This record gives sequence, C-alpha cells and structure tokens, in this order.
Amino acid sequence: MIAPDLETAVAELRDLIEEAEVILPFTGAGISTECGIPDFRSPGGLWTKNRPINFNDFLGSQEMRDESWRRRFAIDATFGAASPGRGHRALASLYRSGKVPAVVTQNIDNLHQASGIAPRDVVELHGNTTYALCLECEQRYELPWVKEQFDAKGEHAPDCTCGGFIKTATVSFGQSMPAAAMQRAEELTRRCDLFLAVGSSLVVWPAAGFPLMAKRNGAALVIINRDPTEFDDIADLTVRHDIGAVLERFISP
Repeated sequence: MIAPDLETAVAELRDLIEEAEVILPFTGAGISTECGIPDFRSPGGLWTKNRPINFNDFLGSQEMRDESWRRRFAIDATFGAASPGRGHRALASLYRSGKVPAVVTQNIDNLHQASGIAPRDVVELHGNTTYALCLECEQRYELPWVKEQFDAKGEHAPDCTCGGFIKTATVSFGQSMPAAAMQRAEELTRRCDLFLAVGSSLVVWPAAGFPLMAKRNGAALVIINRDPTEFDDIADLTVRHDIGAVLERFISP
C-alpha cells in the first residue's frame, strides 16, 4: 500500500507499530538530510563532487591517504554541527519503549547514538566517520588529534605508532563489510516482526537485502523514503512523505 497522504501514512504506521512486538529500524542517508548532512547519490550529494577513493588506492598511495583526510576535514563542520533530527528522536523513543532492540544503519554520522540509543545497539554497516582506527592494530584515534598531526606535517596523513595506516572508521569502496555487524543485522532482521526501512534508497547490496529477508521471514515491511525503491511493491506500507513529518508523531518525552 502506498499511503496517499500524510495523515493516512501516520495512522497506518501507528497501527503497525502498536501491533508489533519487535521492531527493527533500518536507516539510510535520508533520515539525516534534515540535519544538514547531504546524502551521497542525489544531485549535490557528496559523490557528485568527488569520486570516492577506493580502499586499495588508500592503501597503495600516500597521496590518496592525504587526499582522503583532506576531504574528511573539509566536511568536518557539516558533521560536527549536526544534531539528531525528528526521525532519529522518534526511533530513540521507540527504542526506549522496549520495542526496538537495536537500529541497523547505513549512516556514518553517529546521530543515532547522539539521539540516546546506546552505542552497542547501533549496528553500523558502513562504519562511523566521527573517529579513526589503525588498519593494523585497530587503535582508536580521535579526529582532533589526527587533524593536529595532519596540519603539523603539511597536510600529510599520520601513521599509527605501530606503523599502520590511520583511516576514518568507515567502510570504503573495495573494503570488506564488517562481518560482526552484518551477522548481527541478519540476526535482528530474522527476529523482528516489523521492519522499518527509513531514508534508504535500498540499492546498496548486500545491506539492501535485509528488507527482503525480513519480508520473507514473515515480518511486515514499511518503507519511508522520498523516492521510490525497488521494494515498494512488496511493502505492507510505502510512505513517500517527508521523513521528519511522518516520524515526529512518534516522538515521546
């Protein structure tokens, strides 16, 4: 069913939420655009301005490592100034109610954690851009330290004390998906009886397979996204209205 208007969408979604016992939100870039964070694929998105740096290029070239950090610090004000939007706060409310055991996200902005969801219950399929890791020993580095070293070395990416390369804790093109996060996302998908796909174009695989997995496992499927997706026809409810306007009705104190 494609909701014809906002009020119908909210009413149908409320019924599905009330009937559900275990709800799994699955979020994409669309939930964060109202927070000032542009998505990647749309006109004006981050990938229309710079070709993504492949993981192998990052590993093989100091120039690419420098450029990767140069780009990251160029968008630092955007990510640093962002705060959770209405969608994030609504999902945090459902989390506090006990119906949402965790949130699976394709986003790297840390806004679900900032909304009040425990970090252990945010399953990040594409990592997190608000800190960095050594690719060898997995030592964590905070971005202000990396920036200080980067500037001091004349915009030269610093290395870890073990000699490994330091990279934002995100999953780049060509980099393996995090096995533990993918496994947990699958377990959560199989357990839920309501799967909420929010703000995702559902085109990035293998992550895009989770809504289909949930549906085949008997869960109701709701898709809330500005643009059509390839799974709209199998969804129990498809909502093409503003995400914040839909989900703000579910924010509780």
